[in-house]
Amino acid sequence: MRNRKILTAVTIVIAMTGIYSCLDSRAKDEKPKPITQEEKVKRGEYLVSSIGCDDCHSPKKLGPNGEPEVISELRLSGYPSSRSIQKPDSNVIKQGWMLFGTDLTSAAGPWGMSFAANLTSDASGIGNWTEDQFVYAIRKGKLKGLENSRAILPPMPWFVYRNLTDDDLKSIFAYLKTVPAVANVVPGPKQVADIR
Repeated sequence: MRNRKILTAVTIVIAMTGIYSCLDSRAKDEKPKPITQEEKVKRGEYLVSSIGCDDCHSPKKLGPNGEPEVISELRLSGYPSSRSIQKPDSNVIKQGWMLFGTDLTSAAGPWGMSFAANLTSDASGIGNWTEDQFVYAIRKGKLKGLENSRAILPPMPWFVYRNLTDDDLKSIFAYLKTVPAVANVVPGPKQVADIR
């Protein structure tokens, strides 16, 4: 009786191992279905909306309840070039604080003053960028995704977003290329000496 139980147990283990290995090998042989461009854009839209791109890259106005609202026709166009540049309080910056403009499209701190980039499909935004440049910009923190360009400045959290998958970054890029073009040449950064 005891031998029969042991034989039954061994038979079950061998059978389960065989079934698992067959299932496992089939799963390895199956290639994932490629994502369509439409699915990529939809995923990119979800990511852009959920990881806070509008927070800094979209100009805002105060709504009826005093809450900031994205100006829809300027969405993701960065710091408006038509806006005059305010002088931040350099004494506050010297004390180690960072300051944001009223709609979060500009920031000042120990690095100087920086302005949120235009992410729309216009040539003054990312309209002329390649997908590889976009991925490189986020992975390496380099302006316009160019190896010899300056670093992307704070408060852009590229060092967090670089942890997204290649598929996620490519989806974000695909979505941004569908965002209506807004011609807006964002000002270049200011050195600390220039904001005192």
